[in-house]
Amino acid sequence: MLLQIADVLTRDQVAEARQLLEAADWVDGRITAGHQSSRAKDNMQLPEDHPTSRQLGDMILAALQRNSLFISAALPLRVFPPLFNRYQGGQSFGNHVDNAIRQAPGSGMRIRTDLSATLFLAEPSEYFGGELMVEDTYGVHSVKLPAGHLVLYPSTSLHNVRPVTRGERIASFFWIQSMVRDDGARTLLFDLDNAIQRVAGEIPNSPAPVQLTAVYHNLLRRWADM
Repeated sequence: MLLQIADVLTRDQVAEARQLLEAADWVDGRITAGHQSSRAKDNMQLPEDHPTSRQLGDMILAALQRNSLFISAALPLRVFPPLFNRYQGGQSFGNHVDNAIRQAPGSGMRIRTDLSATLFLAEPSEYFGGELMVEDTYGVHSVKLPAGHLVLYPSTSLHNVRPVTRGERIASFFWIQSMVRDDGARTLLFDLDNAIQRVAGEIPNSPAPVQLTAVYHNLLRRWADM
């Protein structure tokens, strides 16, 4: 499932993030790439232990906790501390699949990467190129979203970032370990949750939402991996 989530951050939060990132010291993005990915990766990245990374990462994690669509779609068990990257001057990231396991530096937290997320921090009009291209069984999807919007997709997907030929593409990226590792099962639960909300709104006082909610939680109980 590939899902776009609007307005994860407000305009004021995006403006604050951009101001802090403008003043930060960036390094070669290959510091977090695996052996294969490092050959395809050409961008700049904020060091994971940089104070700005931690400050903005906490802002994003708090926003995600308040976002019901993200919670419903990802069913997060653990979220990797958000990272930040920048592309400019023709930089790109060739086809790759994200590492299956990630460990946060300086901590014992390790996560299985079930879902990948990109949170855009620059408006599409600020740069040429830079589309996130995600391949799944239905083809290749091009994603370039407004600042503050997020795209969520399975970490098993082959994906790339097209060259940025003008301006700067600035974004946050991170991974999620879901309570439900199977993408198909997670998608079914997401669709069922959406259906429950529609039925509850369209047919007040119907017993159906209670019955469907019971089905939802029994499926989640069966599939949850914690």
